[in-house]
Amino acid sequence: MLNGLKQLRLLARRLKNEITTLYLAARDPRTPWYAKAMIAGIVAYALSPIDLIPDFIPVLGYLDDLLLLPIGIYLALKLIPAEVLIDARRRASEGPSNLPKRWSAALIIIILWLVALVVVGLMIARSLDTDAQILIGG
Repeated sequence: MLNGLKQLRLLARRLKNEITTLYLAARDPRTPWYAKAMIAGIVAYALSPIDLIPDFIPVLGYLDDLLLLPIGIYLALKLIPAEVLIDARRRASEGPSNLPKRWSAALIIIILWLVALVVVGLMIARSLDTDAQILIGG
């Protein structure tokens, strides 16, 4: 049990270090714009105080933290030029990183949830309208 906790802490520390690496790489002018765009989304999501899938939802709540974030980090790291990645990793490991929570990222997550609710609401309304037409005979 203790060994498992140590592994989880190590994994969490490595994940935080990779987020810092991405943050630093995005600020490097040698990083291509498409990598910066992807990095911006991943870092914003990682620093957002609100998750896309809230943690209180059983199983799915941790899915974004355990799968989506690491996959996004992996893909973003592949887009960064090797020399930029080496520099960013070195700078990330040199000192403590205090990356702030970003409420602007939280706003994006809230907007995504609202859009999803509107789409689901429209789908339900369309379904109810179709059911009503069938009952009426139209």
